[in-house]
Formats: sequence, structure tokens, C-alpha cells
Amino acid sequence: MCCALAALLGVLVHVSVTDQTVAQARDQALSRLAEATGDFEAGDTLVPEARVDPRGLPSPLRALALAGQRGTMVAEDDGRPLMWAAGPADRDRVLAVAVDYSQQARTISALDHSILWSSALAIGATLLVGAFAVTRVTRRLHGTAQVARRISAGDLDARVDDPRTKDPTRPQDEVAAVAAALDGMAASLQSKLLSEQRFTADVAHELRTPLTGLHAAAELLPPGRPTELVRDRVAALRTLTEDLLEISRLDTGRERLETDAEALGSLAERVVRASGTETEVKVVRDVWVETDRRRLERVLGNLVANAHRHGRGPVVLTVEGKEVTVRDHGDGYPEYLVAHGPQRFRTEGDSKGHGLGLTIAAGQAEVLGARLAFANAVDGGAVATLTLP
Repeated sequence: MCCALAALLGVLVHVSVTDQTVAQARDQALSRLAEATGDFEAGDTLVPEARVDPRGLPSPLRALALAGQRGTMVAEDDGRPLMWAAGPADRDRVLAVAVDYSQQARTISALDHSILWSSALAIGATLLVGAFAVTRVTRRLHGTAQVARRISAGDLDARVDDPRTKDPTRPQDEVAAVAAALDGMAASLQSKLLSEQRFTADVAHELRTPLTGLHAAAELLPPGRPTELVRDRVAALRTLTEDLLEISRLDTGRERLETDAEALGSLAERVVRASGTETEVKVVRDVWVETDRRRLERVLGNLVANAHRHGRGPVVLTVEGKEVTVRDHGDGYPEYLVAHGPQRFRTEGDSKGHGLGLTIAAGQAEVLGARLAFANAVDGGAVATLTLP
């Protein structure tokens, strides 16, 4: 806008001064033409600038004079600018006056150069100042955006820490307001998540002791159908408690890997055998990977168990390089799970469970540095793809 304003002002000044200069030269030429016309009609000697049918008179101006009208026009004669004024002399001749226009032309040219240089200096200074000011603002905005991306990636300790938000004496701008709002949101979110994690861990720990006693008491019950039902429910509660404890450990982000070299195909076959399910294992291309065997078995075991529990057979586990897929032929994953990933204690339809198996699988995959993606096959069925680093 500043550049456009400078250019507009330059054009306006040029037009105004040029119009004024041309008007003055035109008035002078018309005034001398009137004097020459009076002398011509009186039969007196013409002034030196006046001529009848002069050689250099522009054709448009000659035609206008022959039509019985007066006019003026700027034209060059032998490289010298002249202001011509012409009018009718008699039936077939034209009386014209030529006034030297060199000084006015030099004045306009000097003015144009001054306008160009001053506009260039003004635009350059504006661009420098604007670039400096905008760079400072954009640098702060880029920093705020990077912190927002870190928070969305799970780093709840990330803060913008804009100095303007800490010093009330400094002027506050919109960037500082955004930074303060982002820091406040991150602090509030971190506090709520930490409270939720502490609650989950505390509940799981508190349940462990009574469940241990309940399990021991269930073992002392006499054989029978009621006893089997009690033991089954106690086992389900113990599994849920252990899952909650594992999730609470994953939430803290303090899990440490114990890596070793493992053949991915053999590990997948062991997981299927341990699951006791009818799962087909396809090893397209086997590789050795540096990974935490226990965590990887946990991820694959949960994926296989989920496929059998919530999908339909056949269930196929495929190893192709560092990519492992588990596919069933059921109704597929819910839309929320494909779009946002697994969420604890959320299921849809007639599914039974707490949504913790896939949540643990996703958490353990993140600890491994792997990527776990969920999708639905075109011809039906759920597909979980684990890509190891």
C-alpha cells in the first residue's frame, strides 16, 4: 500500500505540473497568435515567431486551422520542442506561431527524474522498514506455530514463553495475546491430563489388593457353574486392572526399550501360537529388526486378539519386510477409530470390551518408534498396519 501510494502521488504530481506548464505555454502561444492575427489583418509586419503556412507545422493542427478553428500542439522541429498555435489566415492559408518549449520540457523531465528517485527511495525505505517489522512478527508467529505442533504431538511441556506476556510494561500485541492463550491452554490441558493419569493409576493400584484377595477366595470355592462364573469375572477384572496399569505407565512417557535383534517372521509365528487362535501367518519377506521383543509381541498379540474378538475369520497376519498387517473379514473398524485412532473406554454397536487393547497397542507402538495405522479394506474387513522403524 505504501509503494502504491508513493507511485500514485508521483503520477498525480507529474500530471498536475505538466498540465500547469502546458497551459501556461498554450496561453502564451495563443496570445502571440492573436497579436499575429491582428497584424496580419492590418497588413503590418508579423512578429518573428509568426509564419503563414510554416514548414514544420503539424498536419493535425494545419487541418484544424483550415477548418476555421484555432488550436495548439507540442511538436519537435529539428530536435527542438515547440508549442505551436495556429488559426486561419485566409481561405487556403494558415497563420501559425511557434513558441520555444525547451525550458518547459526540461522542467518536466527534471521533475520526472526527481519523482522517480524520491519514489524509489521512499519505496526502498518502506520495504526495508516493512520487511524488518514483518520479519519480527512472522518469526514470532512461526515460533508459536511450532509450539502448537509440539503440543499436538504430545509434548505438553512446550511453551511459547513470549517475553511480552511476562512483562506488563511492554506493549502487548495480537501475537503476544495468541502466545499467552496457547500457553494457558497447554497448561490447562497438561493439568487435566496429569489428573486423569493419576486417577487411572490410583484406581488400578487400589483395585489390585482387593482383587488379589478376591481371586484367592474364588479359588477356594467348591467346583460348579457358579464358581466358574465368579472366577471368570475375577479374571476379567484382573485383566482390566493390569491394562489400566499398563496404560498409566505409557501415559507417563517414561517407558524404556530393551532392544535386541529379532526375526520378524519367527516372532509373528510365536505370537499366533501363544494366542491359541486360528490365525494364518504369511511371511512374504522376512527381516531382522532391532526392537523390544516383549513390547512388539504385546502389540501384535493385541491386534490378533482384537481381530478375533470383534471381527470374523479368516484372520491373516502378513509380514512383508518391516511392515506387519493384521486383517480380518468382519464389519471393519468404526469410523471414529479410523479417523482419530483408538480411544479408551469407547466402543460402538454390539462390541464388547473397553477399548483398551488397541489403545495399549498404539501406545506400545509409539514407544517402539513404530507407526500403527488402522483402515478398512475395500472388500470388507479391518486392516491394522504396523510399520517398524
